[in-house]
Amino acid sequence: MPIDELRILDAIVTRTSLDLVAKITPPDLTKPTPCSAWTLHGLLAHMATQHHGFAAAAEGEGGLEHWRLIPLGDDPIATYRASVKRVLNAFVPHDLTDRRFLLPEFSTEVTFTAEQALGFHFVDYLVHSWDVAKTLGLPVEFQQEVLDAGLRFAKSIPDGKNRKAPGAAFGPAVAATGPSDLDTIVALLGRSPSWPDQVAAA
Repeated sequence: MPIDELRILDAIVTRTSLDLVAKITPPDLTKPTPCSAWTLHGLLAHMATQHHGFAAAAEGEGGLEHWRLIPLGDDPIATYRASVKRVLNAFVPHDLTDRRFLLPEFSTEVTFTAEQALGFHFVDYLVHSWDVAKTLGLPVEFQQEVLDAGLRFAKSIPDGKNRKAPGAAFGPAVAATGPSDLDTIVALLGRSPSWPDQVAAA
């Protein structure tokens, strides 16, 4: 996929995640999420941290210290908003395609192209937008071009025992599907579309 198109799609899902996060109230932070290991507070901290990690990688910084969980502070929404601004700005430079990304949370042995890195970020925040929406009981919708790209990425991510490893980005695919492409995407990446009726993978 052309980097400019991928950059646009990534910005759409990232901004959607911020629109949803902006609706969080303090009592919501203790709610369980489709990521069974995290409350909404934990999920939000993870999401903000990942933005900073990807931004650092785009800027040529590959150390694990950039991926250590950050505190949300007294204003979790402002903390998340700042992380969104940073990562979107980091993905803007025109020479991004010439850079190699060090993503130690994905591999300490290889580097990744800009297209690969943006693809990881895109599909991650497509799913995390769904996670937040489900937790808050809110609808979330995406344009068909976003869903088409999400399906391609979700289908390309290998399933198997590596998804059961500690810290795996996605849980094993579940058999459940739903009426929408977004339901299929989240099922391929380890969530149950019917959550909270069924327990979803982390």
